[in-house]
Amino acid sequence: MGRVVMYSSVSVDGFIADDDDQPGPLFDWLLSGDVPLDESGALKVSQASYDYTRAYWDQIGVTVVGRHVFDMTDGWDGKPPSGVDHVVVVTHRPAPEGWDPEAPFHFVDGVEAAVAKAQELAGDRIVEVAAGDVGGQALGAGLIDEVRMDVVPVVFGSGKAYFGSVRAQHLLEEPDAVVQGSRVLHLRYQVRRLPV
Repeated sequence: MGRVVMYSSVSVDGFIADDDDQPGPLFDWLLSGDVPLDESGALKVSQASYDYTRAYWDQIGVTVVGRHVFDMTDGWDGKPPSGVDHVVVVTHRPAPEGWDPEAPFHFVDGVEAAVAKAQELAGDRIVEVAAGDVGGQALGAGLIDEVRMDVVPVVFGSGKAYFGSVRAQHLLEEPDAVVQGSRVLHLRYQVRRLPV
């Protein structure tokens, strides 16, 4: 079974969007280099960011998001982002009216069930859980193996927190990756498992 990774770009003060759900400059690093990150050629990053990010993206099989993100992106027009195979949407509501039932999107009630469905679909590939409320719920439920952050040099002051509404302490190991890109610092932490 693949690892479950919580991921997002984040401000230095820990926000993935401002109070109006806008990412501001959080994704500018994806346009600040000269190395194409994907076949579209629209995303261009530094060589360091390419080496770190492309290797990660190539391992992702399924992305888990909340219904809010799904609605904000219009479900990516039924095509999973970044070349992943499937998207699992954590929601209490059914798929939107007129949604193509053949699209590789799965609407699941509850974060535990969503991660289980994602792991089933991903096999030995990575399950990526979007940071924010859904990611925080998954962390709180003990479902996250690894936390990845692309830290962007901006301070929002307030907004949507990377860890959502997590209010309990969760220990992480020392960072096992610290990569300086252009306008971004890539960090990776393993979630510390308490002895049973």
